[in-house]
Amino acid sequence: ILKPLSGSRVVFLGTPQTEDSLYSKLPDRGYKVQIWPARMPNEKMREMYGDTLAEYIKQLPYDEGQPTDPKRFDDADLIEREASYGKAGFAMQFMLSTALSDLERFPLKVRDLIVMPMDLETAPLKLQWGPIEERQYKDLPNVAMRGDKMYPPMNVGDITADFTGSVLAIDPSGRGADETGYAVVKMINGYLYVPQAGGLQGGYDKDTLVELSHIAKKHKVNHVVVESNFGDGMFVELLKPVMAGIHRCQIEEVRHSTQKERRIIDTLEPVMMNHKLVIAPEVIEEDYRTAMKYEQSVRQSKMLIYQMTRITKEKGCLRHDDRLDALSIAIAYWVESMARDEEQGIEQIRQDALDKELERFMENAIDPFGRRSGHSEKTWISNMIDYPTP
Repeated sequence: ILKPLSGSRVVFLGTPQTEDSLYSKLPDRGYKVQIWPARMPNEKMREMYGDTLAEYIKQLPYDEGQPTDPKRFDDADLIEREASYGKAGFAMQFMLSTALSDLERFPLKVRDLIVMPMDLETAPLKLQWGPIEERQYKDLPNVAMRGDKMYPPMNVGDITADFTGSVLAIDPSGRGADETGYAVVKMINGYLYVPQAGGLQGGYDKDTLVELSHIAKKHKVNHVVVESNFGDGMFVELLKPVMAGIHRCQIEEVRHSTQKERRIIDTLEPVMMNHKLVIAPEVIEEDYRTAMKYEQSVRQSKMLIYQMTRITKEKGCLRHDDRLDALSIAIAYWVESMARDEEQGIEQIRQDALDKELERFMENAIDPFGRRSGHSEKTWISNMIDYPTP
């Protein structure tokens, strides 16, 4: 029985057995974590551990890979155990790190994003991604996996242009419960820009509908896409008159039949892996700030960046996914649009090639009287009248 006596404390001592270990969640509950790995970590792992690496380990002579407690596990013993457990298992059981498993299990990384300030109406046509350590964002709140960092573009092109279009995606909450997730995504030259995204408390109430309408007006949204909520279409019907009074644009409801987690990953992963997703620093700051109003136990789970970097293909892996789902819906809109444009472009190329082939054929065609083409249509018709064919 624990009693709240002055000076008392609760101590957990253990080893992570899975990627979802209780120990990984303790910092969210206010616990301080200290890690004693079996081997001296290399520079990359030391950086990953950060402040959680035990002071005892930090004070040892730095000799990468050497046992930190040779009386318990000497080098030969650790080599044998690593061969037995495998790299991921050894990293978890003896280096107390789930990083290797996390790399396989959590596919979305903030390091694949391009984080940069953006204009509301124009953007560069060309960006070059490059995770340069010296330029990482250190002042932005980062709730991604340890060691996963945010970077600005390495180079920004000189040529700018107006956005091709702007879409607002909404994931409504269930009639006042939970959050209504939203995301504004704009497209230009294959790059998808996110100038605003987050979550609003409430769902079908007028305040939420009005705020969403003002967000659409601010970003000159020309298309609103709403996730079907229980298939009743009520949210769209309530939104239409409010939106009409503030910002007129097309509104449609979309329905999904595939597993949500797989759909989100399948939509976001290709875009992020190709470094085509650009997010404004203000989005990350606002995402963190708005989550702070919730109880400590649920704050992180409400954040877009946390949801993005913790989603897996397992059903129900996230406690909350409203903000991330809205972002994926907006990106899916542009991915489908770009696919349609690509198909139309291919069809146009085929049509142009066919037209050229027909022109080439006509240039070399022979009329019914054995003469080469080149005569005008009028002359050809005249010949047909003078010398009718049988």
